[in-house]
This record gives sequence, structure tokens and C-alpha cells, in this order.
Amino acid sequence: MVRRLSRWAVTVPLALTLAAGLSGCGSSDPAAPAASAPAGDGATTLTVFAAASLTGTFTELGKTFETAHPGTSVKFNFGSSATLAQQIVQGAPADVFAAASPATMKTVTDASLATGPATFVRNKLQIAVPTDNPAKVDELKDLAGPKVKVALCAPQVPCGAAAAKALEAAGLKVTPVTLEQDVKATLTKVELGEVDAALVYKTDVLAAADKVKGIAFPEADKAINDYPIASLSKAPAPELAKQFVGLVVSPEGTAVLTKAGFEAP
Repeated sequence: MVRRLSRWAVTVPLALTLAAGLSGCGSSDPAAPAASAPAGDGATTLTVFAAASLTGTFTELGKTFETAHPGTSVKFNFGSSATLAQQIVQGAPADVFAAASPATMKTVTDASLATGPATFVRNKLQIAVPTDNPAKVDELKDLAGPKVKVALCAPQVPCGAAAAKALEAAGLKVTPVTLEQDVKATLTKVELGEVDAALVYKTDVLAAADKVKGIAFPEADKAINDYPIASLSKAPAPELAKQFVGLVVSPEGTAVLTKAGFEAP
């Protein structure tokens, strides 16, 4: 069963570590390999930290992986790539990291916690507006209007960095009413009608189906994000980690991702 982890992604691994400690064979280190050791029923946990924009596709790939590896449970921690990278550096136990930008992956590789990340997809921005588009937003420059309420990802988040790059390419200054910590939270502001528009990934607009309307804009081509993935050097389940990365970069994985609107690298 695939399910989402908590923000620090340590609840299940820590519980397993404590259980192991009570039996005299565990460790008090929350990042210790015992966190993903086989459970009592022989099952193994694979923990994947992934950018929020990968929620739908990776959940699907996680189910595929579980089917191909009976007894393995894939658990995800989806969120801001910047936050996930910091969690990994600070010792949160994980097997795989899939980031929404090379810069956030670099945080992990610079700490010698991953090597040889592979770019597996690319993503670009769209303007997301409510289906009735009350502010009549048609193009990027409309976001600079004084009465238009705009949501952006925080600048340290990959979607926020991409938005800043796109706005700079257009020579626009936009003052957002809110800065969100990941792309899903940013899009939710549009879905709830709390803002008139947001800059989010095309894939998130497609995933929202009829809840929002997406507007393409040319400057998005100057702010495309590459998505790297890597198995982690301290992975509690290193072989499974490599196999999951292999699935993601395989033709089967690419088909799932491109169907969702991602672009091949």
C-alpha cells in the first residue's frame, strides 16, 4: 500500500527503530538502516522522498513497483524539494530522492549523500486560474495588475525559482498575496478561489482536471525545470532503491510521466 509520510517522514522508521531497540538489535539513530529492515511479516519498506509535483505519477509507479516486488511496501514523502533535501541532509531516513530541480538535488550530493543523479523528466509552468477566471487573466503580464491576487511558490522552492525566472524573462514585477511552500499548496489557493491566478507546473494543472484552467505562456520555455533522481548513499534498502530508480527512468516509467504532462529530458 502506498501512502504519504508526515513532514519529517520519520514516524514509521522511528517506530521500527524503537521496536528493534527493545529486542536488543536496534539503534537509537533515526537514520540507521534498521529503519527499513524487514518487518515481522517479512515485508520490506522502501522510502522515497519526492517533489510534490510527482505525487500522482510516483504513487502510480509505487503500486507498479510493489506488484513487481511482493512483500515490499513503498512509502512516499511528498513535499517541497528544498525541504526534503534539508531533511535528508539532517538525517531523515530515505532510500530515493527525486527533486524538481538540480539545485535542490545538489544540496544532497554536496553532502555526499547521493552520487550520479539522473535527469528523468522536465516540467514547465502554466498560469492556473479558477474555471470562471474572474480576473480575466489571459497572459503573463495580467498578473502584474494591481487588482489581481496572485499566489506563487516561495523563492527557495523549485516552482518559485522557475516563476521568478519566467517573470524576469518577461520583464515583469508581480507582488504575490501569498508564497507557498510547494506547488500543490500554491494550486490549492486557486482551487479554493482565494487567489485569481498562480504560477504552477503544467502537470499540476492537468492533474487538477476541471478544478482550474491552465494558460500557457511563452516565457515558460525559459524557465523549464529538470527533475533529477538518485538512490541515496545511506539508503536502508540500497538494492530496492536502485531498482526503483530503474523503474522511473525506464520506458514504462517515462510513459507514466509523459502521460501526466511531463516532458522527456
